[in-house]
Amino acid sequence: MNVDVVVVGAGPTGLMLAAELGLAGVRAVVVERLARRSGQSKALGIQPRSAEALELRGLLEPLMDRAIQRVPGGHFAGLRLDYTAWDTRHPYSIGIPQGRVEALLEERLGELGVQVLRGQEVTGLSQDADGVEATLLGPAGESRLTARFLVGCDGGRSTVRELLGIGFPGLDGRLLSVVADITISDPDGAVPETWTLPVMTPDKTGKGYIAPIGDGVHRFLFYGAEQQRLSRDTPISEDEVQRALHNEFGPGVRLTGVRWASRFTDASRQVERYRHGRVLLAGDAAHIHSPMGGQGLNLGLQDAFNLGWKLAGEIAGWAPEGLLDTYHSERHPVGARVLANTRAQAVLIVHDEENLALRDIVEQLVRVPEANRIVAGMISGLDVRHDLPGRRHDLLGRQVPDLDVVTAAGPGRVAELLRDGRGLLLTTADEAAFAEAAGPWSARVGRAHVKAELGADGVLVRPDGYVCWAGSIADASGLADALTRWAGAPSR
Repeated sequence: MNVDVVVVGAGPTGLMLAAELGLAGVRAVVVERLARRSGQSKALGIQPRSAEALELRGLLEPLMDRAIQRVPGGHFAGLRLDYTAWDTRHPYSIGIPQGRVEALLEERLGELGVQVLRGQEVTGLSQDADGVEATLLGPAGESRLTARFLVGCDGGRSTVRELLGIGFPGLDGRLLSVVADITISDPDGAVPETWTLPVMTPDKTGKGYIAPIGDGVHRFLFYGAEQQRLSRDTPISEDEVQRALHNEFGPGVRLTGVRWASRFTDASRQVERYRHGRVLLAGDAAHIHSPMGGQGLNLGLQDAFNLGWKLAGEIAGWAPEGLLDTYHSERHPVGARVLANTRAQAVLIVHDEENLALRDIVEQLVRVPEANRIVAGMISGLDVRHDLPGRRHDLLGRQVPDLDVVTAAGPGRVAELLRDGRGLLLTTADEAAFAEAAGPWSARVGRAHVKAELGADGVLVRPDGYVCWAGSIADASGLADALTRWAGAPSR
């Protein structure tokens, strides 16, 4: 099979990337080692910036139909954060098992005609100046895929990364924890009936967090002195889980079954480069960190959202030189910040006197509105601002606000104008002049005259929702430069 892009890994990152490529008309295929989805709940939360990205493609509403619950705000090592300090329509965390996110994205791939090849393990990889060849091993034996590019979205133990010999520098884990999907008997009602954020106060014995995830199953995460004495490979017994339940909720809560359980650490690692010739890495294949703050799934989704349209432009031939490399320059610093804040959170839950004293001080600090805003922006992803070239403006490099707008077609919202995956030029004045200036890019950039306060006569928005130019028609050369930089050469 010859395709444009091979995406390795059918987790949220790989499926989101494939959906973006399919929307742009790229011939992509997803290769997945597992014959079927595992059924494990895994990650449980969608953050505001990811909700905004999903809204840009019309995926947020169907996702909310499958969600467990929507909870205001977020948390930093179990300390409550208020997301309303940021300008977003989605100042909340969405509780939803990862498997449901994957199912939704795979349905979108079906609509776009993008194939998912399951039960196919990548065993070999080579590349040259023209493309990539992947060797696959499946039930029918060995086969080969050739493509112009390949993206490894195959998790923290990435085969793609290993086959290319890419280093994965970082810090080893210090804190060992357990996550499990369990069923329980709770006659006294000691366990919460609704999904909540893990707002908790560690002590010398550790801590546990539990939440219902549907069908009578609860997600239980715990750590303590017992876990620190064990190795990561030690099997998780029902007795160990029961002891943790007893420590957290008392003797009335009884374990009745373990559906799935795993040990994890707060190890943090990140590849030095996200692009290696015609092979790129995204999601956990590019970075791993502890699940503190509920950022992992979100970081991968946003990697994919940043990469998809740039890779599509490279395939289509309109991408200017260097556009694809901005995937690394923009997303690597974002990943590094997440690694840093999860390391800090891990320190705040380690159960010794010094760390608990530090936690008390941090808890007081995040109650200060401005401090809360800083930390909330970091965890939610709402503070991401790319350092983009051009005349400085408050919106430059930021996510475009999802404003109410009135277009020729009637009232709507900015997010709805980006559903087709193209860029967008929003104008508030002199529409004819803007139309003339941007006309040569009309195949790749939509245009809308809006009645909204943007702080500029015109705002150019990339397909991923980030503002890459803001100004007036008097700055026609600046607009043309931005259009060329982000949407390629003008059509003749």
